[in-house]
Amino acid sequence: MQVIHHGAGDGVTGSCHQLSWERSGKTPSGLLVDCGTFQGDDAKKHPNPEIEFSLKNIDCLLLTHVHIDHAGRLPYLLAAGFEGPIFCSEPTAKLLPMVMEDALKIGFTRSKRLIDQFNRKIKSLLKPIAYHQWHSIPGDAKVRLLPAGHVLGSTIFEVELPDERRVVFSGDVGAGTNPLLNPPVSPERADLLILESTYGDRLHPTKIDRQAELERIIRRTLDDGGVTIIPAFSLGRTQALLYELNGIFERVQTSQAETLMKRVDVIVDSPLASRFTSIYQDMKEHWGEEAQAFMQTDDQPLVFENLTTVDTHTEHKELLNYVDKHELPAVVIAGSGMCTGGRVMNYLKRFIGDERTDIVFAGYQASGTPGNYISRGSDWVRLDGRKYDIKAGVHQLSGYSAHGDQADLIRLVDEMASPPGEIRLVHGEYGPKRALAQKLQEKGYQVTQP
Repeated sequence: MQVIHHGAGDGVTGSCHQLSWERSGKTPSGLLVDCGTFQGDDAKKHPNPEIEFSLKNIDCLLLTHVHIDHAGRLPYLLAAGFEGPIFCSEPTAKLLPMVMEDALKIGFTRSKRLIDQFNRKIKSLLKPIAYHQWHSIPGDAKVRLLPAGHVLGSTIFEVELPDERRVVFSGDVGAGTNPLLNPPVSPERADLLILESTYGDRLHPTKIDRQAELERIIRRTLDDGGVTIIPAFSLGRTQALLYELNGIFERVQTSQAETLMKRVDVIVDSPLASRFTSIYQDMKEHWGEEAQAFMQTDDQPLVFENLTTVDTHTEHKELLNYVDKHELPAVVIAGSGMCTGGRVMNYLKRFIGDERTDIVFAGYQASGTPGNYISRGSDWVRLDGRKYDIKAGVHQLSGYSAHGDQADLIRLVDEMASPPGEIRLVHGEYGPKRALAQKLQEKGYQVTQP
């Protein structure tokens, strides 16, 4: 048995892991887990997105979820000749074509014919399978999916080889506090556990603390008539924030005994996020217990009366000018989440120099991205080649992170029925990996790094 890390072995992005094993009297077999895009400083180290490793004896792909740093290089994988089945959860299978369409428009082509052709190919390879059940895969192996609690459809993969050894790939592990998601489930056992370590050196604020901080920022925006800008990933973070904002506005309206309908604009300026939100609405059976209970009193928790969604670029420009007039205070959720492009850039350029502006980061900001520069308290940032002074209030709400913190990652290991034989840490920078490794080793676990 051998595991090779083609990405996220020494960084956070570009996840791609190869598992190979021998079979008695048969051709060796193997599989890939994810095939993601490098971002930020990782992209500088890996400027060529093409597949440079051999696909010989790689029989299938396991896709943990659809975020671009886990799925973004699928076009290159298919271009390199991969034609095996792609095993994933049902929500991932529904979300993937939309993610691929967006990725292709950015990195390949805007030709609808070519995009449709690629997505037809992807759909023909997708093999959605149910959670909590063992399924046969090529190479005389089996896989079982467990909820990862990261985004809708995210998965921990248990792989059982023909000799009954088990290799577990955690994918991205959530914190278990997103009401729209089922919390992570620990695997039974693992001879080798490939564990992410994004936030292996820190603890997130509690769910109550994060809600209180976001509500404080929103109330300030209501009071000073400013703009709150939330750079958010289209999938997962946007839907979680809409759910939380719904509750915040309910509390504000109750405390003030009046509607906010004509007192604030809530804007989702991302066509992709709006489409993802629609899919989230259609897959409520996969939501977590809290959201399921909430639907007993509100059957549209991601849609509320003062919400505006923006589709076309013309609408975007018109709304940007409208917000600039400060006719009403505004809360703007726009992509991209790390401020590397997308419509959030125009809001930042327009409002980052205004003291009434608040910029709220609710997710990981990769080193080298504009979001990282802004979130760490810089006085200025360069956007599209131009320098902008930062006078806006900047807030990092790590409690909304889709990644679990150090305690969550350790809990995933501690709750395994049998301790793992070896833990290999991936998907993390040096400091978080080292801190998490030390904590796990103190508890008696064997920890290695690629």
